Amino acid sequence: MKLLTHNMLACHIKGVQKNYPFLIEAVKIEERDADYDPDFLRHMFPRLQWPAFLQGAQSMGCREGLPETVSSDMLHNDDFLRKFHHALLEVTLEEGALICPETGRRFPVSKGIPNMLLNEDEC
Repeated sequence: MKLLTHNMLACHIKGVQKNYPFLIEAVKIEERDADYDPDFLRHMFPRLQWPAFLQGAQSMGCREGLPETVSSDMLHNDDFLRKFHHALLEVTLEEGALICPETGRRFPVSKGIPNMLLNEDEC
């Protein structure tokens, strides 16, 4: 599971109010090369919640060099874009769990795929 996916998931347990962002418990992380496309990165950046992305990057060990805040000038800085690219597209959570920030409910991640199925009493 990539950080891009993590940034788009929320906990859907009935009654949960603080359902985002998931905490990440990483057991196995893999890195894979991905084509570098600065235009794609500039297009994706506004769709992310940067603080949630940083939290996920920290949990997955790829936070180094990513600042607390990003100015519009930085979206044209190749050094920043390459670090963003690495965290967003090249680091994958292969095994571990996503954890609901309110309930602590763990959703397992196996072979890079999160199991978000709810129990009957959670619907």
